[in-house]
Amino acid sequence: MSLRSVIAGCGGYLPELVLTNDELAKKYGLDTSDEWIRERSGIMQRHLAGPNDTATSLGAEAARRALAHAGIAATEVDGIIVATSTPDNAFPSTAAHIQAALGVGRGFAFDVSAACTGFIYALSVADSMIRSGQARCMLVIGSEVYSRILDWTDRSTCVLFGDGAGAVVLRAEEGTERGVLSTHLHADGTQAGILYVQGTTGPLRMSGKEVFRQAVNKLSSAVDEALAANNLTKQDVHWLVPHQANVRIIDAMGRKLGLSGDRVVKTVARHANTSAASVPLALAEATADGRIHKGDLVLLEAIGGGLTWGAALVRY
Repeated sequence: MSLRSVIAGCGGYLPELVLTNDELAKKYGLDTSDEWIRERSGIMQRHLAGPNDTATSLGAEAARRALAHAGIAATEVDGIIVATSTPDNAFPSTAAHIQAALGVGRGFAFDVSAACTGFIYALSVADSMIRSGQARCMLVIGSEVYSRILDWTDRSTCVLFGDGAGAVVLRAEEGTERGVLSTHLHADGTQAGILYVQGTTGPLRMSGKEVFRQAVNKLSSAVDEALAANNLTKQDVHWLVPHQANVRIIDAMGRKLGLSGDRVVKTVARHANTSAASVPLALAEATADGRIHKGDLVLLEAIGGGLTWGAALVRY
């Protein structure tokens, strides 16, 4: 029988510090307002890392919660993949640090860098490893501390991002219709100049209008590709869990799928853009509050610097 990668558990973690739009503008002396930020992005607040928070500590706590939700001990984990653009060190990887923090005494650990699409990329790699028999149980984590690579004088970017981590436990199961159905990854390096981080420590630079234009077109194409690959239609999708970058992009994708607003998971107002952590954070929230049920067809999608973009279809 063929193996499937089933999501056995989800978890998310956000730093304690919360800043509203007005508080952010006041703290950094920005010429902006709550109304200006909300109108352009849908963001009302964001969580920011404290002095003791790291990509490792955020990711490890999200992973602990995902393991607890799955009822799986850390010692059962065969491998850890962390999607991050803000690692604590050049090396060792954030994944290796998380492996140590969790007490996982075996297997492998490595990071994936694909900006905001990182979690979709990491999920695809983990799914392939489970299907090939290289692992039976894996942690896939998105963990970001974007507050440390932002230009706090640039109101066009610094108001858009937040910090946090999300994680899923993938477990191999045989003879099931549940699990990751397919993943679809893309990149276009010729568009690198519209969203990037200078050097290795920042600051982040973005051409917002161009990113928006590219996002809707590329995400729509990836969604169509995922549905066609599985002989499914838009009507088959129960939930859209998108990258939480901008509410207008999220709403555009919801309309494309013909989904009512209550079938699109939105956390951008409270979390802002947490990059590779945004999809697993949203997935964890919608799982914890009971919105997503066993058997639901869930569509994940994201776009980020690179440009990178992708989609995944998961039967819960």
